[in-house]
Amino acid sequence: MSTEYEYIVVGSGAGGGTLAARLAENGRRVLVLEAGGDPRVMQGGDAVSDENRLPDDYDVPVFHAIASENRAMKWDYFVRHYGDDERQKRDPKFTARHEGEAVDGVLYPRAGCLGGCTAHNAMITVYPHNDDWDHIARLTGDDSWDAFKMRGYFQKLENCHHRPDHRLFSRLSNPSKHGWTGWLRTEKAIPKSALGDGELVESLVSSVDSAFSELGEPGKRAEWLRQGTGDPNDWRLVKDNATGLRYPPLATSHHRRTGARERLLDVQKDHPDKLDIELDALVTRILFDDDNRATGVEYLKGARLYRAHCQPRGETGEKRTATASREVILAGGAFNTPQLLMLSGIGPRAELEKHGIETRVELPGVGQNLQDRYEVGVVNRMNFDHWEVLKGAKYAKGDPQYRQWEEKREGVYTSNGAVLAVIKRSLQERPLPDLFCFALLGLFKGYFPSYSKLLAEHLNYLTWAILKAHTNNTAGSVTLRSADPLDTPHINFRYFDEGNDASGEDLDSVVAGIRFVRKLTGPLKKKGLIAEEELPGEALQSDEELRDFIRNQAWGHHASCTCPIGADDDSMAVLDSRFRVRGVQNLRVVDASVFPRIPGFFIVCAIYMVAEKAADVILKDAG
Repeated sequence: MSTEYEYIVVGSGAGGGTLAARLAENGRRVLVLEAGGDPRVMQGGDAVSDENRLPDDYDVPVFHAIASENRAMKWDYFVRHYGDDERQKRDPKFTARHEGEAVDGVLYPRAGCLGGCTAHNAMITVYPHNDDWDHIARLTGDDSWDAFKMRGYFQKLENCHHRPDHRLFSRLSNPSKHGWTGWLRTEKAIPKSALGDGELVESLVSSVDSAFSELGEPGKRAEWLRQGTGDPNDWRLVKDNATGLRYPPLATSHHRRTGARERLLDVQKDHPDKLDIELDALVTRILFDDDNRATGVEYLKGARLYRAHCQPRGETGEKRTATASREVILAGGAFNTPQLLMLSGIGPRAELEKHGIETRVELPGVGQNLQDRYEVGVVNRMNFDHWEVLKGAKYAKGDPQYRQWEEKREGVYTSNGAVLAVIKRSLQERPLPDLFCFALLGLFKGYFPSYSKLLAEHLNYLTWAILKAHTNNTAGSVTLRSADPLDTPHINFRYFDEGNDASGEDLDSVVAGIRFVRKLTGPLKKKGLIAEEELPGEALQSDEELRDFIRNQAWGHHASCTCPIGADDDSMAVLDSRFRVRGVQNLRVVDASVFPRIPGFFIVCAIYMVAEKAADVILKDAG
C-alpha cells in the first residue's frame, strides 16, 4: 500500500465514505481509515446467538434492528439522558452492567465497520427542510449553503427509482427535482403481499382516514398528494413544508441495503490507484507540525480494539502513522470526532487539563451543543396471533419471507418494517413540520440490550413511532472519560428538565404526537383489532402523566452537532463554513457533528449532502 496520500479521511460512514469517494473520483490520492471490518465479509451472531448472520443482517432491509446488535459490527455506547442518577434510573432501558462490565446509561447502538452507521440504519432517506440550509447560510454569511444550491447536491448523489413516471420524462422536465443518475439508489418498498393481509389493509385504511381528518388544510393536502403521490422528497412539497401521508423512501438497490460501503468499493474498483481503504485501523491522534498544520494521524492496527465493541476485544494494536500532503479530514461522527479532537489537544482547556492533555488550540465548543431528536413509541398488542404477512416469520434465513426476498426481491423483507408515515406540525404554531410518525409491524420501545429479538418473538404488534424533529435542547455534551483513546467518551444528552429548552416546547410536542397517534389507532380499537395499548398504556391520559412517561422513556438515535459550523465571532463555533477546524491548518470535519442545529427528520440524507458539498469545497481549495 502506498504511503503517499494527499488526503486522509478518518471514518467511512455517510460523511467520510461519500467525501473520500468523490475526492478519489476527481483524481486525488485518498486513504480511508476505518476502525472496523467489512460487514459483508465478517462473521457475527445476533443479540442472543453466536451463529453467523452475515451478510444477511447487512443485506436484508428488514433485518436492520438485528444488524444493530450483530456482534461483528456493533459498537455499543451507553449514554446518559440525565446527569441525576435518580432521574436516569426511572428509564426502564437504563443498564448498569453489560457483558460482565459496569456500564451506566441507555444503549445507543452505533456501527463500527465499513460504511459506518449506514451499515445498520433503517435506510430511510428523507430530505431535510430548506430552512435547515438557509439557517447555515444566514449564520455564516455564506450563500453557498442556501437551500436552492444545496438541492443540487441531493440531485448529484441520488438515483431515484421510486418515481418511475418522473424518471421516464426527467430529461424533458424535472419538477420534483430528484436525482436520476447519482450513486445512491432510492426505492419504495410497499410489499405487494400486504394486499392479501386483511387486518393490515383494514388497519392502514382506518389510520389513513383518521390521519386525513386530523391534519387539516384539505385543499393543500389534496394538491400535495397530487404532486408528490406520497413522496416526501418531491421539491414542490419540500418548498411548501408540506404535511400529510407519506411513504419512506429507502436507500436500497434492488431491495438490498446500499450506502457508503458500496460507494467506496465501487470507486476503489474504478480508481484503484487513487483510493486505499485500511480496515481495522483505529485513529488515536492527529499529527501536527510546528505551525499547527495537520500532517497525518497516528493509529492502531488491529481488530475490535475500541471499547464500544463487544467482547471479546482485541488486546493491543500495532502503532502506525499515515501522512497527508494536503489535509486530514475527520468523519468519525458526533461522538468520536470530538473525542479525537480533544485527544489531539483541541477543545475546552479545562476538559483537556483534567486528563493531562496539553492544549494545542482552545476551542470551547468541541463536544458541546450535542443534539438529538426525541422519540417514543405507542405500542399496541393486536387481537390476533400474527400479521398475515409475517406468518411463519423468524427474521432469519430460510423462513417464508426470507425466501420471497431472496428469490424474487418481494415481500415484507424488502421493507424496513415501516408501512405508513405521517408528517405534521405537533402544534399549529410550530414554524416547521416537526413530527414524523410511522407505523411499524413489530414491538419496538427503544434501545436496550437484546431489544432486536423482540421482533422475532412478537409478530402481533403495531408500534407507532413518534419522532420529534427540530428539537430546541442543545445542552448535551461529549467529554472525555480518560486520555486513553480506546475508551468511549462520556455522553450526556441532558434531556428535558436538565436541558436548555426553558419553554418546554419539545416535551409538549411529543405529548401532542402521542395524542395524534391515539386518534389514528382509535378506529382499530373500535373494530376490536387492538387488544391493548401497552405503552404508554390506557391508564396514562392527562398531559402531565404523558409528560412523565416521555421524560422516563424517550430515546434518540441521530446524535449530531458537537463540532458545529458557526460565525467567525462565535466562540463556540468549531468550524467555519468551509468545514475547517478553527485555529489549525489542513484539518476539516465532515460528518453529523458539523450542523449548528439538528436538521430535518432523518439525518443521513443531510450528511450525504454536506459530504458532497465538502468535496466541492476541498477540490476548489486544492485548485
